[in-house]
Amino acid sequence: MPHSTNREMILGIVVGTAGISLLLLWYHKVRKPRTAMDLPKFLSLGNSLDLMTLQDEVPSGQGTTEIFQGRQLQILQKLNELLTNMEELKEEIRVLKEAIPKLEEYIQGELGGKVAVHKISPQHRARRRRLATVQSSATSNSSEEAESEGGYVTANTDTEEQSFPVPKAFNTHVEELNLDALIQMADNLRVNEGKKVESFELLCDHKEKFRDEIEFIWRFARAYGDMYELSTNTQEKKHYANIGKTLGEKAIMRAPKNGYCHLWYAVLCGYVSEFEGLQNKINYGYRFKEHLDKAIEFLPEEPFLYYLKGRYCYSVSKLSWIERKMAATLFGSIPSSTVQEALQNFLKVEELQPGFSKSNYMFMAKCYADLNQTDNAVKFCNLAMLLPCITKEDEDAQKEVKKISTSLKR
Repeated sequence: MPHSTNREMILGIVVGTAGISLLLLWYHKVRKPRTAMDLPKFLSLGNSLDLMTLQDEVPSGQGTTEIFQGRQLQILQKLNELLTNMEELKEEIRVLKEAIPKLEEYIQGELGGKVAVHKISPQHRARRRRLATVQSSATSNSSEEAESEGGYVTANTDTEEQSFPVPKAFNTHVEELNLDALIQMADNLRVNEGKKVESFELLCDHKEKFRDEIEFIWRFARAYGDMYELSTNTQEKKHYANIGKTLGEKAIMRAPKNGYCHLWYAVLCGYVSEFEGLQNKINYGYRFKEHLDKAIEFLPEEPFLYYLKGRYCYSVSKLSWIERKMAATLFGSIPSSTVQEALQNFLKVEELQPGFSKSNYMFMAKCYADLNQTDNAVKFCNLAMLLPCITKEDEDAQKEVKKISTSLKR
């Protein structure tokens, strides 16, 4: 609705209200000069405009002018709320308009049946090349499946991944490992940023055998989180995040007292929220905090948990007014935190593991800068610059540290 139309509508309401007020004033003066409404009872009605719920009029020493001033004040308050709600509605409509084209494209892809819909990452194509020899000895039916694995993810893949499908032909040729050996190998590979894809593929190759093992499930969810981080394609990232979250849900249902299950479920909820609207973002925010707190309860010495909590607190401290308003409307409470609370979590990380990450130092510098503690902000900027850039997160932190340093010199 155009802005001018909004104002014309509000002006019409105001004029109509004023006319009704004058008519009622004449009625009280001419027809019922001896009756008046109890002013305190009227004001106690708050924002309600339903005059049928008002108490019966009783004699009072208050003048009718004061009564109608109270009514006008109430009407103005309601109009102010109406204007605010209309502005919020316009913003929601704007967000929806931006989302609809992407949603249409996604639905068209999902309804494409057996047609390939998601172009997958170069890492998957690399996997196909490495497994080409094995595939060549498979049956013709398996070869067709391998082609899909090599270039596209079909419309059925998301569901298949979530339900741990029967392994494809090439999985039958993979070296059989017991659970302990598999876990050790996957964890060792994951330490190297360049081998996270290989760690993910190793777990994929054993998902049928260890589908019910909790130590396998949460690591598989974590591996999908790694693939989310490594991917640069939006649809791929959404694909990995959703499957990982589903695995995380399975993990916390099977082992509600396992801190790592709660940790990686919380992380994947955060990833999924990146593709959601404001309402679901807030919902996932609450879910993230709930499971992060549970993870800290079971793993009180894990520095990564305090790093995540610090980031959560910092983000909440920077929420806009409309985000807080929406949270209060939808959930009855407003998420609250402060920069000081965020800083305490980042300091806890440093206490548990000095030099934990470039990003942790960067956020510490941000917090100190926000608190106008320039010397400490400079100190942690310098410490951040001393750590090497290994991951994409490190590279992003490096850029942010340079911005902070520049702003502190002004």
